[in-house]
Amino acid sequence: MAIVEALSLINSKVAEHPLQSLAFLSFAVPILYVFINEFVRASARIPGFKGPHGLPLIGNLAQIRKNAAEQYRIWSKTYGPVYQIQLGNIPVMVVNSAAAAKVLFGHNAQALSSRPEFYTFHKIVSNTAGTTIGTSPYSESLKRRRKGAASALNRPSVESYVYHLDVESKSFVAELYKYGNGGKTPVDPMAMIQRLSLSLALTLNWGVRVASQEEELFEEITEVEEEISRFRSTTGNLQDYIPLLRLNPFNTNSHKAIEMRDRRDKYLNLLNRDLDDRMEKGTNKPCIQANVILDKDARLNSEELTSISLTMLSGGLDTVTTLVAWSISLLSLRPDIQDKAAKAIQSMYGDDQPLCDSGDDQKCAYIVALVRECLRYYTVLRLALPRTSIRDITYDGKLIPKGTVFFLNSWACNMDPEVWSDPDEFRPERWFEQPDAPMFTYGMGYRMCAGSLLANRELYLVFIRTLNSFRIEPTDEKIDWHPVKGNSDPTSLVAIPKKYRVKFVPKNEDSLIEALA
Repeated sequence: MAIVEALSLINSKVAEHPLQSLAFLSFAVPILYVFINEFVRASARIPGFKGPHGLPLIGNLAQIRKNAAEQYRIWSKTYGPVYQIQLGNIPVMVVNSAAAAKVLFGHNAQALSSRPEFYTFHKIVSNTAGTTIGTSPYSESLKRRRKGAASALNRPSVESYVYHLDVESKSFVAELYKYGNGGKTPVDPMAMIQRLSLSLALTLNWGVRVASQEEELFEEITEVEEEISRFRSTTGNLQDYIPLLRLNPFNTNSHKAIEMRDRRDKYLNLLNRDLDDRMEKGTNKPCIQANVILDKDARLNSEELTSISLTMLSGGLDTVTTLVAWSISLLSLRPDIQDKAAKAIQSMYGDDQPLCDSGDDQKCAYIVALVRECLRYYTVLRLALPRTSIRDITYDGKLIPKGTVFFLNSWACNMDPEVWSDPDEFRPERWFEQPDAPMFTYGMGYRMCAGSLLANRELYLVFIRTLNSFRIEPTDEKIDWHPVKGNSDPTSLVAIPKKYRVKFVPKNEDSLIEALA
């Protein structure tokens, strides 16, 4: 009865003073919403785990918009190697040490076999062509796709790709010589590196090359894939965690995502149709997509085939491209490392063999160590793609419920002072001292990168041929090769170096011209 009377009184007051009531409601409703949301957010936190509480509504989003992995590493000094943050109302467990990663992602590999779905990437960018293998939630379809990709990326398969590695790495050296005018003109190597990665991905997957960075397809794919990579960021898309932002009709993020999705669909359809035509005519060359199509046991539908294609495309352009770009910037300012690499290569190859042997399966120990140190020091995918637990996990005696999102901070794990006494130093020799030390650049556990064997083989050949062909020299321009301060886009999923130019001076120009001919 009292409630009825109270409602009647409120109704009469509203009728008497409509404008004042509207003003009061416009002020009171948001406050009430924030108050209720804070109760919901507090209830969502995982009991027993510390972590920064953040701000109302957005949680820790404002604090980790830039260089998130480095901020997580800093917080681990206060909250320990495993703690929780909240992105909006969503609690996320962040893992920052090698030991904790081994327990959570190694011992609980199957429990952490799924991926969370994010609004921008999964609902907008990927709602036509689907997702890559790496970004797909766990399912029977994922198991089939992983099996198909694994057979295409195992050691015997990688060995069969040596011809393509030879062609593309040789073309890379040729472009450095051409656009660098034989060492006389400083060049930004990014376009050459992108062409190398893209052409290899297209050759292996569809059997077609991008012979020059001046081709129209090169410019379109690199631009679109670079933009789509940003939509995979775990911190760059606020609407993933604050649903109210999705209602904004002027949401430029969503419009951009739709544009990139439509442009990607066009070149994927073009590449698939071209392969279908060549297969029908019997003129196709062996490639992953054709092999999977012809494999009746694979039982993959068109969406699953596209998923494998996207995986090959995005993997090479993201990881290999940025790692080589960072490494060249560092090497230009570290002549001591170039000298050591030259001495090691010279013990196997002479001045008259600048391109080295494409069949060399990582026999030069110093170049192998150099590649591993670049992978560790730059960790281009600072945060491994997030996981979602498919069952409860117990860590340190505390329960982490099914459905929790986990971030593996690969950057922090690779810089772990419990593993390395001098993690902030770039020193290839550490891999001779601790050859079995863990590496987190390719992730860990069930969902770690399936293409690591191919990536290592490609990086080795690119490094050894480039360093045996050229002396990389800096210009008067400032080059910031520091992995955090030198990051051009601190909000992106992939760490990309700031633009720079260097000179590629031939060590033996006559031999190089002869080898390229």
